[in-house]
Parts: sequence; structure tokens; C-alpha cells
Amino acid sequence: MNRNESRRFEGKCVIVTGAAQGIGRGIAALFTDEGADVLMLDRSEAVEEAAEKVAAQHPGGNAIGVRTDVTSADDVARAFDLANHDWGGVDVLVNNAGVITISPLEDLDLADWQRVLAVNTTGTFLCSQAAAASMRRHGRGGRILSAASGQARQGFTYTPHYAASKFGVVGLTQSLAKELAKDRITVNAYCPGIVGSDMWDYNDRAWGRLLGDYEPGELMAEWVADIPLGRAGTDDDVANLLLFLASDEAAYITGQTINVDGGMFMN
Repeated sequence: MNRNESRRFEGKCVIVTGAAQGIGRGIAALFTDEGADVLMLDRSEAVEEAAEKVAAQHPGGNAIGVRTDVTSADDVARAFDLANHDWGGVDVLVNNAGVITISPLEDLDLADWQRVLAVNTTGTFLCSQAAAASMRRHGRGGRILSAASGQARQGFTYTPHYAASKFGVVGLTQSLAKELAKDRITVNAYCPGIVGSDMWDYNDRAWGRLLGDYEPGELMAEWVADIPLGRAGTDDDVANLLLFLASDEAAYITGQTINVDGGMFMN
């Protein structure tokens, strides 16, 4: 039976943040393939066109894009109100939205620190809070899945704010998993490794400039060569993990942070 025939998430409402491109769009596409009604959120207006393309290319379910800043409580409330009113409440939340900046400590200004923490950690909190309220209201249980990082395992040079934000996601995940278990809501985090995206293009340039005299692409090639499975990840590598964690088969997994990085980190 192929994916479109199985449609494990038919009738389920899935919200994916940071969904205009990259991993978020890939996650939205696979959940749509599986029959879900997917609300794609992103602060970029490109999310509306992205959702139209996902809906056209993956006709198993529905996809709608809504411009949403996950750091705004009002924006988050409006998006979840839409899901509650039109699709009967949220079944799965994927907190994928994330940002990074890279700079030496002395050049790291407060605005960058606050922005990274606001999107990566506070945005995860606001969306999780809204999702939990929706899941408790409809009484079907649910899944909250949040993007951490290899830097939730080990901080890296020139990104103390990013590491702090992702360690925060792990702590939030564990705390909410304990609180929401009685409502049959599982809460887990995932740590993607190197995945081709605009963010990793930026990482290659910024870290390459600070760590040595690297030409564009050289630093990432060096890091990918050290991955035990010998390649960078793909959007589908991440999305397939989330399909499992959101499924009935994963009902006994909660409070965990799972690497999906080809073996970059083994803890």
C-alpha cells in the first residue's frame, strides 16, 4: 500500500510553523500526502504560494498558508482560532520555525540574542500553549513536535544564543511531556543535522569566514564528509521521523529528543 492509499492522517489537523520553504515545507507536503488538513504558518508572505503548490502537488489532503509571526501571541491566537473553527481543533503541531545568526561574542548584539530566543524558544512555547489548549478542548489527545538541533546536544562556537534557544526547546519538551501526559498529548523534540537549505547556505558562509579561509561550500563539504552515513540529510529524512512520532504507533513515546542527522551526534 503506498502513502496516498494509506492516508494515516486523514481527518487530522496538522499545524507546521516555518513552512514557507525548506524542511517546514517538506514536512507539510508529507503530512498532506497522508491525508491531513495542514495549516502552514510562516512570517513570510511566500507561505500562501507555498501552500497552494503543496495542495496541488500533494492532493491527499488540504494545505492552507497563513502569514504568522510565531513570536506574536496575537498572530498565534488567530492561526489556532482558524484551525479550531474550520478543522475541529489541532491534532499535531510541528514547531519547525527557527532562525540563527553567527558572530563572535563581542559582536553579538542584544537584538540578535533576543530575536533568536524569541523565534526558537518563545515561539515554540506560544504555539505549544495554543495547541495544548485546542487538544484538551477536543479531547482526542495529540502530538507536539518541536525542532531542536545538534546544538541542543552540544553548543558550538559563535552561536551561544542559538545553542541556548535549542537547549530551551529540550527543557520545554520535557516539562510539557510530564504535564500533558494525562491528556494523552505526547511532546517530543527532534534534532536535524545538516540539511540543504538557505539557513545552511548562510551557516556555510558565516562559519566558513570565521573558522578559516573557506571557499563557499567547502566547510559544509568537510562536515558532511565526517557524517557516518556519508551524506547530508533531506527534508524527507526529517519529515518521515515526524510522521512516525505523530502516528498512533508512537503513542508510548514522550519527553524524548531524537537525532535525525546521519550519526553526527550519538547522544
